[in-house]
Amino acid sequence: MTFQGSLEDRLAVRERIEAYSDAVYRHDAEAWIANWAEDGVWRLPGLEVSGAANIKAAWEQAMSAFTVAAFFAAPGCIRIVGDHAEARAYTQEVLIEHAGPVRKIFGAYDDALVRRGGTWLFSSRTYRILHQET
Repeated sequence: MTFQGSLEDRLAVRERIEAYSDAVYRHDAEAWIANWAEDGVWRLPGLEVSGAANIKAAWEQAMSAFTVAAFFAAPGCIRIVGDHAEARAYTQEVLIEHAGPVRKIFGAYDDALVRRGGTWLFSSRTYRILHQET
């Protein structure tokens, strides 16, 4: 997959990825969940969560472990087809736990997005860890 679709749509998808990253960094649950469709699915290694309310609760629980969660993402590809999009975002995280070590994680999200009411939202995000160190 490469970058396909109108520049305007690709920019909107990229900005969705960036808004997600910004919300993680700020620990802002409301801004973070605003990136998701109500019927979204979040897949992490060993965990699958469906529905915006459940996704938000899982994220809040995960984030409660960290004093700092620096999350950076860069799109590797974006493909727009009508009101649907596929994207891949490569991630770098630096996580500082309340009473533990600093973790560095390199990963990738394989994403599906849907345009609803003129806004691109994640309908699914599937995360995989590429490398991790403490």
